[in-house]
Amino acid sequence: MQNLTKKILAALLLGVIVGLILNFVPDNFFGALDTYILNPIGQVFLNLITMLVVPIVFISIALGTASLKDPVQLGRIGGKTIGFYLITTTIALVIGLGLAYLIQPGQEGAFDTQSANFEAEEAPPIMDTLLNIIPDNPVNAMAEAEMLQIIAIAIFFGIALAKLGDKTAGLHRLLEQGNEVMMFLVNVVMFTAPYGAFALIASAIGDAGVEGLQQMLMYMITIILGLLLHALVTYSIAIKGLGKASPIQFYKNFFPAMTVAFSTSSSSGTLPISMRTAQERLGISKSVSSFVQPLGATINMDGTAIMQAVATVFIAQVYGAELGLSQLVMVVLTATLASIGTAGVPGVGLIMLSMVLQQVGLPVEGIALILGVDRLLDMLRTALNITGDATCAYIIDRSEKNKENTTETA
Repeated sequence: MQNLTKKILAALLLGVIVGLILNFVPDNFFGALDTYILNPIGQVFLNLITMLVVPIVFISIALGTASLKDPVQLGRIGGKTIGFYLITTTIALVIGLGLAYLIQPGQEGAFDTQSANFEAEEAPPIMDTLLNIIPDNPVNAMAEAEMLQIIAIAIFFGIALAKLGDKTAGLHRLLEQGNEVMMFLVNVVMFTAPYGAFALIASAIGDAGVEGLQQMLMYMITIILGLLLHALVTYSIAIKGLGKASPIQFYKNFFPAMTVAFSTSSSSGTLPISMRTAQERLGISKSVSSFVQPLGATINMDGTAIMQAVATVFIAQVYGAELGLSQLVMVVLTATLASIGTAGVPGVGLIMLSMVLQQVGLPVEGIALILGVDRLLDMLRTALNITGDATCAYIIDRSEKNKENTTETA
C-alpha cells in the first residue's frame, strides 16, 4: 500500500506538469489527446472501481448490520452518524462563509456576468428523498446505483440474517465469501490507480487552462484554505477529543484513500478503497465501517458545503449584492438540509448551490463563473468528504468499543 501511494502521488505530480504543458499546445492537439488517450484511461479506471461499489455496499452493510444483532445498537449508531454529519456540515459552512468575507475573492465588475449562463436542475423535495429511501423495486435500485435505497435494502437484509441466526448460516457465510472476493478485486483494481490518477488530473488541468486558473485564483485559494482548516481543526479536534487518537497518525494511515478520492472526484467510487483502508489501517471494525462510511458517501458533504458557502459569497460580491445576517443563516440552513435532500443525485454540488442561490435571491447564472475550476476543486473536496466519513466511523467505533468494555466491567 505504501509503494502504491507513492506511485499515485508521483502520477498526480506528473499529471499536473503534463496538464500545465498542454495549455501551451494547439487546441486540436489537446482535444485529440484528451479524447483518445487521457479521457479513456481515466474513464476505464473510474469504471473499474465504480463497478465494485454496489456489491461492496450491499454486502458490507448487510454483514455489518447482521453482526450488530441488536436493533437498539443499530439505531444508536445511525443517530450518532447522522448527528455527526449534520454538525460538521454546519461547521464547514460557517468556515466557508467566514473565509469568503475575510479574503473577498469576488470583485464587482471583474467578471463578465452578461455572458454567464447556467441551467439549474431541479432538486427533489426533501420529503420525496426520504420516502424514496424504501425502493419499490430492489433490483432497479441496484441497477441504477441508488445508494440510499441500496443501504436500506442491505439493512433490512442484515436484520433478517441476525434474527434468523443458524437458519441462514449458509447465506451469511456466502456473503462473507463475497466480501473476500470484493476486497481481492479492490486490490487488483488499485494497480491501475496511478495511470488513472495521471490521466484524470492532466485532463482536468488541461481543460481549466492557465488563464482560467489565474482568473479564479483567489476563489480557489479561499476554498482550499477552508478545506485545510476543516481537516486540520474540526476533524483533528474530533479525532483527538472524541476518538482519543493522534490526528497525524490518523491522516498518515488514511492518506492512500485520500489520494484515490482526489483522483476520482467520487465519494461513492472511492468507497471500496476508503472502507478497506479504514478497516485495515485505522482498525475500525467492519460492522461500524460497513454502515457509517457508505452512509457518509451519500449524505456527508463537508467539502461541498465549504464550496457552496464560498461560491455564494463570491457570486454575491461579483454581482455587487449584499447578504444580510438572515440570508447568511438561510445559506447555512438550506445547504445543511439540502445535503440530505439531494443525496445521491448526480451533480449534487451544483444542484445544492443553485438551491442556496435561489433561496437568498442571487442569480443562478453566476454558477457559470466557477464551472471552469470546479472539476479541480471537486477533487480536493471529495478527499475531505471521505476523510470526514472515516473520522465519523473511527469516533463511533471507539465509542461503541468503550461502551462494550464498560458493560463487560459492570
